[in-house]
Amino acid sequence: MREYVVVLLTAALVTFLATPVVRMVAIRLRMMAAPRERDVHVIPTPRGGGVAMYLGVVAAVLVASRLPNLQRTFDDSQAYAVLVAGGLICLLGVLDDKWGLDALTKLTGQIAAAGVMVLLGIQLAYVFLPVADIGTISLGPDVGVPATILLTVLAVNALNFIDGLDGLAAGVSAIAALAFFAYSYSLALDGYVESASAPALVTAVLAGACLGFLPHNFSPARIFMGDSGSMLVGLMLSAAAVSATGGVDAQSFGSAASLLPLTLPLLVPIAVLFIPFTDLVLAVFRRTLRGRSPFAPDKMHLHHRLLSIGHSHRRAVLVMYFWAALLSFGAVGLSITGGRAELLVVIAVLLVVGVVVVLSPRARRAAREARAAELEAQRQKSRADHPTSRLRRPDAEPSATVGDGAR
Repeated sequence: MREYVVVLLTAALVTFLATPVVRMVAIRLRMMAAPRERDVHVIPTPRGGGVAMYLGVVAAVLVASRLPNLQRTFDDSQAYAVLVAGGLICLLGVLDDKWGLDALTKLTGQIAAAGVMVLLGIQLAYVFLPVADIGTISLGPDVGVPATILLTVLAVNALNFIDGLDGLAAGVSAIAALAFFAYSYSLALDGYVESASAPALVTAVLAGACLGFLPHNFSPARIFMGDSGSMLVGLMLSAAAVSATGGVDAQSFGSAASLLPLTLPLLVPIAVLFIPFTDLVLAVFRRTLRGRSPFAPDKMHLHHRLLSIGHSHRRAVLVMYFWAALLSFGAVGLSITGGRAELLVVIAVLLVVGVVVVLSPRARRAAREARAAELEAQRQKSRADHPTSRLRRPDAEPSATVGDGAR
């Protein structure tokens, strides 16, 4: 664990120190994100922060290769696969941050980077399906390779979709990476994988890079991670998911007597990436139903909806952090404890708290509007009941003093 902490801190420190340099270079190269109608920032902001994050990843991997225990991680090629594929997709993101590539070119580059990762050794090997007594399916290259590429491309674009508020993608990715690390490390403690494993190393490195970048990116952001960062994060999370859950047979778990532990290798990556994937699926359906391209931008993402409800910029980001942490660490906690009732109660309570927090601005706004309507009704009634109100009515009867001359 100490070596993993060293690796995480290395990635965080290098990323933190490299980000201001990358920011200056981005400004000189005019890699600026100009405000658009669907954006929330109001001034041009440099992007390309993914380069600093990748430098932190490289530095941390080099340090890991020199540590006594983590050296064993490099007995296979998985760590190098993430490094090479991450460099390719980060370069693709830099080109997009600078010149704005079209959707087809970006998709082709994402598939190529995912293919390189597969060729260098990261591939789905097992999938457990807890339905109809199917059990564990061993995937050959004909199925494992395209499935791994598809998962990677989905993860890359899902992280790209949620990168819409200052600090959102970096924070959610750090939470997801830490949750994956906890899951991978728990597998090692239980003896299902080596303690020095590629998924644990990748997630520790990624968490450090995201945490080191976050101080520069939290609202108000001084630099955006851009596609170079969001695609790098998506690829690394996908690699961790494939390596941690797709390379272990769930039916070899000692707690295989119940259904929940068996399904956790499938549920953990879904829970960790639930928010990005949900945003991606909703966007694709929404745009397709409107006859638009799935890649056509709009202002209807989950974070935009939080803003429309009435959350401030920072509050919306913190709400997304809360849900990401609850789903990610809730699933990992279930995997570690075997689904204890106490943990289920805590998760249920936090779910209720999360819903209340999300809807609180709408409830406050409805209460304010109801109170304002009530006060306005009282004012109208008070005016109508006031004696002088009759004098202002056009159809009011003449005053009694008008007939004084007839007496």
